[in-house]
Amino acid sequence: MSENKEQILVKQLLKKEEAAWKELFGAYSGNLTYVCSRYIAEKEDVHDVLQNSFIKMFRSIESFEYRGNGSLRAWMTRIVVNESLKYIRRNNDFRSAVEVEDLSDIPEEEEPDFEEVPQEDIMQMIRSLPEGYRTVFNLYVFEKKSHKEISGLLGIAENSSASQFHRAKALLVQKINEFKMSKKAQV
Repeated sequence: MSENKEQILVKQLLKKEEAAWKELFGAYSGNLTYVCSRYIAEKEDVHDVLQNSFIKMFRSIESFEYRGNGSLRAWMTRIVVNESLKYIRRNNDFRSAVEVEDLSDIPEEEEPDFEEVPQEDIMQMIRSLPEGYRTVFNLYVFEKKSHKEISGLLGIAENSSASQFHRAKALLVQKINEFKMSKKAQV
């Protein structure tokens, strides 16, 4: 069975070939920037975290184990998420977030209705969430982590993770409803 493009790239990366690292960066930096920007709001900080992530990839490529097509992207994404979380823990007190009173008129269990909202606008809404909410929301929704896993990753109580997730959802519902109302008003 012949090797696919990803396997060939991994072999070149293991040999620390500069051209392979350039190819990796060119092929994956856009996607990894997107992943990082879900957690980190400021562009300069996203750039710093990505740079640290690529350094970590370079230093730890020997630990990568090819497990089929897409495993390289999954490995790199995991590094970017972990480096983003490390940055958040080091630089911010993400435990402080919006007070409960700010959400008093939002039904707690209403699900966000993303229909008719462009993906770019949805991502901007997610990026605008308070940091703690955004972090928990991203880990739960995009990384498929349980609240128990999130509590371990962030050093918060499991019920705090669940609470921040529900508040993030409530804020998203509010932002989506405001977006839809503003679109209707323009028509």
